[in-house]
Amino acid sequence: MLENYAAVLHGPSDVRIEKWPMPLIGDDELLIKISCVGICGSDVKLYLTGRCGLEALLHPMVMGHEGAGVVAQVGSKVKGFVVGDRVAIEPTQPCGACLHCKHGAYNLCVEPRYCATATGHGNICTYYKHRADFCHKLPANLSMEEGAAVQPLAIAVHACKRARISLGTRLVILGAGPVGVLCMITARAMGATHILLTDVVESRLETAKKMGADHTLLIKPEYSEQDVVDKILTAVGDAPDVSIDACGYPSAQAVAMRATQAGGTVVIVGIGPDRAEVPLAAAMLREVDVRGSYRIANTYPAALAAVSRGAVNLAPFITHHFPFERVKEAMEVAKSGAAMKIIIHMKS
Repeated sequence: MLENYAAVLHGPSDVRIEKWPMPLIGDDELLIKISCVGICGSDVKLYLTGRCGLEALLHPMVMGHEGAGVVAQVGSKVKGFVVGDRVAIEPTQPCGACLHCKHGAYNLCVEPRYCATATGHGNICTYYKHRADFCHKLPANLSMEEGAAVQPLAIAVHACKRARISLGTRLVILGAGPVGVLCMITARAMGATHILLTDVVESRLETAKKMGADHTLLIKPEYSEQDVVDKILTAVGDAPDVSIDACGYPSAQAVAMRATQAGGTVVIVGIGPDRAEVPLAAAMLREVDVRGSYRIANTYPAALAAVSRGAVNLAPFITHHFPFERVKEAMEVAKSGAAMKIIIHMKS
């Protein structure tokens, strides 16, 4: 008889491995035996505080939303999948009927059922069910680890599309964590030519350099907001056309609004506090567009293709591996900022 175990978050810093009910799939769903799950910054925020952005932990919840695995069972109305297919799981199951879904912006769905939120459990578990139309077959040349890491890459692709990256774009990315580095890689593939990353952690900037950053800037505690702006302009050689906040700190958003070229674009992809004090007039009076980038919309196929065809190399991005039994230890390492991308490996 099949058994299911899950990493269940009960409260701040309280994650437990528990026996979990075996999912029963519907006609349009797949049962997936999970192989790998990545740890995301939003997982860390939920683990530390029970909150992330507008999401709050309301009841014990299975963690994880960067999953890949093998199809174990196929719903009666599902076409195009068979038992044994390797799949990456796009962690949403939108309603398909609201105005946003009908316009293709299903990331803005009013009833998204997103993994590891108040609307749905995550997939750090042995078996997980998901709608088939939000599961994506893995190309033969992708590993399961890469299949899990495609999720943050798809977020980066969406952010760079929102930023309107094009040939010759001068780009500053504030935050050299996983999403920041993947935004850099994506932007490079889309034609950006001068890319600078900032961070408060030197090791992350060293990784960014190895993965293709033109410039990096270590933010020191004594730097003022204007100091950071001045150093960005000196490093890039001119005001950037685009700035991407990939960390969610109001200080980074303020720097982005001041540093970006008049008529340029600021994209905020990092999830920060509900309220932030930023120099909005400094952006408004120079017609700097400030745009949000939320989750994923129609970018999983592009992300998978980019990795499969060699346009994006995810291997150096994946830095740490933990077995399922050590998920709490993995969360503590993620909390420390020492890792770029942590992969949890489920039992075979």
